[in-house]
Amino acid sequence: MGVRKKEAANRRKEANKSIAFAKLNNCPTSPRKMRLVADMVRGTQVERALQLLKFSNKEASRKVEKLVLSAVANWEAKNEDASIEDANLFIKEIKVDSGTMLKRLRPAPQGRAHRIRKRSNHVTVVLGAKDNTQSN
Repeated sequence: MGVRKKEAANRRKEANKSIAFAKLNNCPTSPRKMRLVADMVRGTQVERALQLLKFSNKEASRKVEKLVLSAVANWEAKNEDASIEDANLFIKEIKVDSGTMLKRLRPAPQGRAHRIRKRSNHVTVVLGAKDNTQSN
């Protein structure tokens, strides 16, 4: 590996230290219901997002709360020397994609059958850190 490639790789690693992500695949909730919860916390501080998710009535909010906590743990693993309070973590990106669909049949009148689509989704959370030292 050349010197330039090593330097580029080191720069990329340093840039990626401020972000962390977590993924939840094949969650058995419809993407539409999950997007309502994701839109609620997009762009907010992590502490505020966790409070919103904890006191939300939606079932999907429990799963997103667990996912955000996982992303915070991933950030801590990357940045062992930094503290969460100083980093000002926020939800940089949260996206909900549709996952696999289970197709079932439900009986309908006159010998017909209607198809029932049991939807699932994939959720990706990316956390960013706003460093106070760089902005001042």
